Amino acid sequence: MAKVTKDMIIADIIAVDQGIIPILLESGMHCIGCPSSQGETLEEAAFVHGMDIEELMGKINSYLESK
Repeated sequence: MAKVTKDMIIADIIAVDQGIIPILLESGMHCIGCPSSQGETLEEAAFVHGMDIEELMGKINSYLESK
């Protein structure tokens, strides 16, 4: 089973499972296709967007575990 960590690049996270995209969008991260997502880690993006990284990773990993 795949697991997302805060040091993963957003583009790599999306490559794990495109079902993660709605989770990111619902959390307020609307720059999924922007150039930053190609080199920005989940932790960096969460910081920029004022998100709790642990909460976001929890949502993503819960989704992956449910598959």
